[in-house]
Amino acid sequence: MTSSLPGVVLAPPIDEPSTLLGGLTPRQFMRRHWQRKPLLIRQAIPGFQPLLSRAELFALAAREEVESRLIVHEPEGGWRLRHGPFGRTALPALKRPGWTLLVQGVDLHVDAIHRLMQRFRFVPDARLDDLMISWASEGGGVGPHVDSYDVFLLQAHGRRRWRIGRQKDLRLQEGVPLKILQRFEPQEEWVLDPGDMLYLPPLWCHDGIAEAGECMTYSIGFRVPQRGGLAAELVQRLADEHEDETLYRDPSQAATDTPARLPEAMVEFAHTSLARLVADEEGVRIALGEIMTEPKPRVWFEAPAQPWQPAAVVLDRRTRMLYDDRHVFINGEALHAGGRDARLMRQLADQRYLPAQAVRCASADAQAVLAQWHEAGWLHLKGDTLE
Repeated sequence: MTSSLPGVVLAPPIDEPSTLLGGLTPRQFMRRHWQRKPLLIRQAIPGFQPLLSRAELFALAAREEVESRLIVHEPEGGWRLRHGPFGRTALPALKRPGWTLLVQGVDLHVDAIHRLMQRFRFVPDARLDDLMISWASEGGGVGPHVDSYDVFLLQAHGRRRWRIGRQKDLRLQEGVPLKILQRFEPQEEWVLDPGDMLYLPPLWCHDGIAEAGECMTYSIGFRVPQRGGLAAELVQRLADEHEDETLYRDPSQAATDTPARLPEAMVEFAHTSLARLVADEEGVRIALGEIMTEPKPRVWFEAPAQPWQPAAVVLDRRTRMLYDDRHVFINGEALHAGGRDARLMRQLADQRYLPAQAVRCASADAQAVLAQWHEAGWLHLKGDTLE
């Protein structure tokens, strides 16, 4: 579904029925299914063809900067897991049944895959993670498992049988290099053809098996910040920003005959130190925006193909950009923005594109920022080659 912007793909309008969502509007989908219940969508993308050939996918898996995994289900029932990169000779024969190649973050490396991801931006960008491609030989899969995140499973090539279920028993098999459920009790089952898509909320157990030959599945996954990990990273960033060098003092400390007891004054000092950090609401906002736009490991940006000039610009596929009422966040950095410049930057973040006239009418400060981002490879002039 293409927008009126040249070369830019946007998500379906939130109040218009969408084939991608089985005739639901994005608003209806989010209200009825998001984080609630699965949805099978026949021909979500009618006539869909793989955006990457098998050979191109295998070539990606051979690159150092691309995360890939090889999973082999042995005939006797065991599992083997290896991490890439993989040269072609490191992969099993195509006709060998029961093996799967997983290539993560393909949207970071292929513009066509990145454009496909844009169709799912009716969910906030802060939640959208990446697109993984799973290639499987006949009978290939990764075993029955459960994920902590939402996922859309788009069938790209061949056929895959999905079995899903909701269960309380999430115990895993022991001595296996994968997180495979000990006991799986499927409640529903479908075979997906190219263009079909299955949405699964978190904690729905599922198992997908390639049928009638090889198959390829695109998994559009979403980020799920974990409370403890996010809190730790926020506190670290806030501490680095505040640079509070106040030292603990205890001039009233009396002599003690219980030297191993933790002093209550030190506990209070620690509590106050943390409270001062998290009381900084703007600091928390800035730290969160920086964290959520931090580029993934192994990501880097190329120098621009031509010198800067005020013209139409498009964000690089690897660029993460968010905003709130007072700030713009891009690739782990934050800047204050207000007025007309803020509206311009928000337009760029939402549409990932600015037309030439908008850039030329921007203030000198905004143009300087855009020029810096262009020099860093974070955005490109619309005529640049992005592949």
